[in-house]
Amino acid sequence: MNALDTFLFGHYPYICLSVFLLGSLIRFDRDQYTWKSDSSQLLRAGQLRLGSNLFHVGVLFLFGGHFFGMLTPHAAYERFIDPGTKQLLAMSAGGVAGVLAFVGITVLLHRRLADPRIRVNSKTSDIALLLLLWLQLALGLASVPVSAQHLDGSVMMRLAEWAQRIVTFRGGAAELIGDVSWVFKAHIVLGMTIFLVFPFTRLAHVWSGFGTVAYLVRPYQIVRSRRIGVPGAKHAADRSVPRP
Repeated sequence: MNALDTFLFGHYPYICLSVFLLGSLIRFDRDQYTWKSDSSQLLRAGQLRLGSNLFHVGVLFLFGGHFFGMLTPHAAYERFIDPGTKQLLAMSAGGVAGVLAFVGITVLLHRRLADPRIRVNSKTSDIALLLLLWLQLALGLASVPVSAQHLDGSVMMRLAEWAQRIVTFRGGAAELIGDVSWVFKAHIVLGMTIFLVFPFTRLAHVWSGFGTVAYLVRPYQIVRSRRIGVPGAKHAADRSVPRP
């Protein structure tokens, strides 16, 4: 262990997560209408649709896999799956999702840089964010062959234990991954950096996506028709429809 490892894997995660949570809250309080992803769908709509769909399908699967795979205690699943099998599952499923997301982000990056009309209307933060996500996905895919060199799942278990110690504020997290491959370290640092810049970029629209779940439990809105003398108007007056 050295001072850099201690900072990057012991202190930096808390800096990033603090900025992520507090920055998101402040942005919501001050600029609620900026919680969106600026649209450029009128330009190269087909390329946007292809890249966006591939990227979102892949990255949503990767997010769920990382969240549950890293933060679920080993004791919760050790009776059903061993570390080696879990690693093979993560490598195969994560590899497929990673390729989808990587192809999608590459299409989106090419669209934004290759079309002068889109590039001139793009914010610097938009291009920087796409490059950051592209590099992060590239590192994630690069970690697959590295993981294949130790199929017993031992390194994966150490990485998961690191994440669990970070979120539960337990000490000794940095020491767990001091000697793992630089690919894993770079992937972790870049992932934390994405949390750091999250509140200041279009990534904030992710919160709005989670917010749409509330529509599933919102009460119905009663719509009463003002039409008079129209057949069926009386019955339509008491019809309940979901609130938009």
